[in-house]
Amino acid sequence: MSQETRPQSSAVDVTIPSVARMYDYYLGGKDNYAVDREACEELSKVVPSTQVLAINNRRFLQRVVRWLAGEHGIRQFIDHGSGLPTQDNVHQVAQKIDPDARVVYVDNDPIVLAHGRALLEENANTAVIQADMRDTDGIFGSPEVERLIDFDRPVAALFVSVLHCIPDSDDPAGLIKRVADRLAPGSFLVVCQLVSEDAATRDFVTEFMRVQTHGQWGRVRQAHELAGFLDGLEILEPGLREVSTWKPDADIGPKQLTQEWIEYGGVARKV
Repeated sequence: MSQETRPQSSAVDVTIPSVARMYDYYLGGKDNYAVDREACEELSKVVPSTQVLAINNRRFLQRVVRWLAGEHGIRQFIDHGSGLPTQDNVHQVAQKIDPDARVVYVDNDPIVLAHGRALLEENANTAVIQADMRDTDGIFGSPEVERLIDFDRPVAALFVSVLHCIPDSDDPAGLIKRVADRLAPGSFLVVCQLVSEDAATRDFVTEFMRVQTHGQWGRVRQAHELAGFLDGLEILEPGLREVSTWKPDADIGPKQLTQEWIEYGGVARKV
């Protein structure tokens, strides 16, 4: 895809569902509008496991950050497509292990920028920038990233439940490669996305979300496609899998009662 800087709007459009606000609603948040709630309710009629899936995805994010900070000493995180702040955000998890851990949140939704800056205004080691996650040049060249991230040291780049928002024409595999190429050896890429092995589910959700978000959507994919995004990287144990089974803390998380789609992913390392 072209690496031109994508224009970002500061206006919050409450007439079009936002992926970030729909996710917030599924997590029990309050930073969403009627249009987001209505879209979630319609989606859940066909894929009823969606709310549990969202909760398990959030718990995966928290576990993986804790694991990277605690077991691998990672102190720098760039969270692409971070969504709205909620409980136990990346910086809160990482800074419990080391208060000097540095985190940059990236999202193109203006409401994320507003809420994120309010949350982080007294945290000098954390920043939120409004940018399209596909704009690698713009993100890596932003003043906040340059202030907080030392690219001579390992970084964890997070793409958690966002790659399905990127259409094939924008080359999500190329995005992962571009980011990996800029990171120091020993860096990590955390990836997961919505996948389904059922063609009818893939087609319905992809079209539903494309229409609801006015094109701000990519595609529900199959598991093997996500694995292909990580070519050239070392996929770490326990491999790519349904995220609630990735190094679970205990068997206490909510269970998907249906498996029409899952959140699928894991962690890869640049060697």
